[in-house]
Amino acid sequence: MTALEGANGLHILMTADAVGGGWQYALDLAGGLRPHGVKTTIAVLGPAPSADQQATAEVAGAELIATGLPLDWTASHQGQVNEAGQAIASLAAQIRPGLVHLNSPALAAHARFSVPVIAACHSCVATWWQAVKGGPLPEDFKWRTDLVRRGYASADGLLAPTRAFAQATAEAYGLERAPLVVRNGRRAVQHPTHARSDLFAFTAGRLWDEGKNFSAIDRMAAHLSIPVLAAGPLQGPNGAQVEARFAKSLGRLSDKEIARHLGEQPIFVSAARYEPFGLAVLEAAQAACALVLSDIPTFRELWEGAALFVDPDDDRQIAEAIERLVRDADARDALGRAARKRADTYSVEAMSMGVLRTYESVLAGESRTSSIEGAAA
Repeated sequence: MTALEGANGLHILMTADAVGGGWQYALDLAGGLRPHGVKTTIAVLGPAPSADQQATAEVAGAELIATGLPLDWTASHQGQVNEAGQAIASLAAQIRPGLVHLNSPALAAHARFSVPVIAACHSCVATWWQAVKGGPLPEDFKWRTDLVRRGYASADGLLAPTRAFAQATAEAYGLERAPLVVRNGRRAVQHPTHARSDLFAFTAGRLWDEGKNFSAIDRMAAHLSIPVLAAGPLQGPNGAQVEARFAKSLGRLSDKEIARHLGEQPIFVSAARYEPFGLAVLEAAQAACALVLSDIPTFRELWEGAALFVDPDDDRQIAEAIERLVRDADARDALGRAARKRADTYSVEAMSMGVLRTYESVLAGESRTSSIEGAAA
């Protein structure tokens, strides 16, 4: 039986939130699974999706259910997460999907599902703290980490977007086997590419997240000969916030608005200290933008040979790398072409087929996880 044959006619209940990159992942996956006969219902936790997000979900063929349940990483106590998990389990019992795909593994910690559960390891506070802060976890993170550990143990299969993050997850939670690696893909937003005369640098994401290290980009912007534009919210739902003093903040933009900026082929920069994958980088690469990225394991794994790598804690080095590309248009164009070529390998179809194979394996009752070696789709 092939993955396609095993999943044909399958109904998936997937959880997602409309706050970060997990939203794009859920919709791209739903759209990629649809041609293979898989129906996806997305239970949305946290803030309700915006009008443009709802429109994108409609195009992907996903049915949205706004639950109003709290996000696990913004919950004030463990009971809220447990109740949310039980509510998702009750929803699954009502709509009777063939499989549940949790993009928040903590929801499986104390909930009982009557169908197999896939948990996607997109990020977690334990690996975030290790990469951004270091040292012992604060009390507020300990119970969250315990819920994620219990969720991983309860799931029938685990997915991670990179080998680097799969390994970090296995080490953080003492897993006997690392999660199966299925690299993320991103639906390319069609927009005419036209480099504009006034070159600029561009970054995008949850700017308020300390792991994105936007403060380094903002400081660096004061020393550049070109402007730095930043797309994304400066304040998060958990109360975290950051200032934009030298970079120009654009606020939250729709996919099309971001594509318009990327279509002008700016130099894309990310100084992230923590990034399990980085969908914003992939979007920039799809638009043939030259990439200047922090030298962290995930970016090295994904973009080695197709980006310039810099120390995320060295503002001067980041600025110098960008200025070299400002002065050398040929090098900038060559780097952009290399990025676009690499981006072609991280397609929605490749991601969807990797996830389909995982669904098939779990539905057939096979091993819940796989080793890192040879696991990447």
